[in-house]
Amino acid sequence: DCLSEIDREEIDGLYFASVTMPYEQRQNAGIIATALNLRSDVYTADFSGSLKAGTTALISAYNSVKAGSLRNVLVCVSGYCTGKPGSPHEVIYGDGSAALLISNKNVVANIEGFYSVSYDFVDHWRGRGENFDHAWEDRWIRDMGYGRFINEAITGLTKKYELAPQDIAKVAYPCLHLSVHKEIGIKLELKPDQIQDHMVDKIGNTGVAYPLMLLVAMLEDAKPDDRIITAGYGNGSDALLFHVTEEIEEIRNKKRGIKKHLASKRNLDSYERYISYRNILTTEKGIRGEQAPPVPFSVLWRHRKEILALCGSKCKRCGTPQYPSQHVCVNPNCRSIDEMEEYCFADKKGYLFSYTEDHLAYSPVPPLFYGMVNFEGGGRFIFEITDCEPGTLKVGMPVEMSFRKKYLGETTSYFWKASPREYLTQ
Repeated sequence: DCLSEIDREEIDGLYFASVTMPYEQRQNAGIIATALNLRSDVYTADFSGSLKAGTTALISAYNSVKAGSLRNVLVCVSGYCTGKPGSPHEVIYGDGSAALLISNKNVVANIEGFYSVSYDFVDHWRGRGENFDHAWEDRWIRDMGYGRFINEAITGLTKKYELAPQDIAKVAYPCLHLSVHKEIGIKLELKPDQIQDHMVDKIGNTGVAYPLMLLVAMLEDAKPDDRIITAGYGNGSDALLFHVTEEIEEIRNKKRGIKKHLASKRNLDSYERYISYRNILTTEKGIRGEQAPPVPFSVLWRHRKEILALCGSKCKRCGTPQYPSQHVCVNPNCRSIDEMEEYCFADKKGYLFSYTEDHLAYSPVPPLFYGMVNFEGGGRFIFEITDCEPGTLKVGMPVEMSFRKKYLGETTSYFWKASPREYLTQ
């Protein structure tokens, strides 16, 4: 969504921020860069260790572009929070992600500056090898954490850049305690219409992704010349000042953003499925499920573009594309040999040519859906189908490719699955 209509060859940096990364010793930003088919000399980095890692990554990208060491930096943030069964955190935690491109070209909002405060304030923590967060007393977090650090960072930002409350169109900050969220706005002398909706009731606490998701929500309604502020929280706080430009009108309603993704949500009404998805409840996989190993890393390296970036080949002579890559053109009227160029299918639209609902094969979400996808412009392949229910698939249904987990165990493997576009754009 972020990179639509963007030349990916121009991306020379990718920063990924999360405290729930799948790998501790394998650069997760490198996986994303490969999946996006970015060039090999892209600068990648992981940011972690604090809930404000997302805003920290955003500030780092801004500093890199401002200094001229990088030109176009993609900042990706993700939150995947799991609470212990029966705990308040299980109810309030949510999953979410956001992506922003920091550049000097076609800028929709200029970053005018930032202000940070850092403290070794322990309110939430998780030790190495632990699956669940620990939290200190709510009153401590509410009064000494949210109530103090966010206010300090935003106040410091406005003083640094000599701004009065009336100069700011909108301010967004994370806070799970709604009464304190309101009190922070009062202390900052903001009117109710200057405070961005906290969205706790819509997305929950998405951790590292939370402040940047709030920023995207603000930008969806922002007007040219607005000044907006977003703040992150965690071991202190980061506050960033943005000045919205005329370019915002060029992308308005062209991105899915927050609104369209929320409009396309599907409710999960089975608690048993939820805890099995989170690997809290161990479920029977059966013989077929136990015999599905991940792709060996040596094979993954040799075929990384085909597997992670969904790159196939396109005949230079007749223009016929095909996945996976071929040495001989599949067009019977051409059959040229070794006259191929790289062709990426990940961003191509497709249509379901045929499909199967398999009730015998293992799937964490039975039944297993898979089918033949014909791509616009040519090319076809069999993919697993996701985001659907029994009886909802139809021949000819439009689908798009979605990068998903394929295998979860000691290693996490990824591949592309087909997702019905009707579900995503309804």
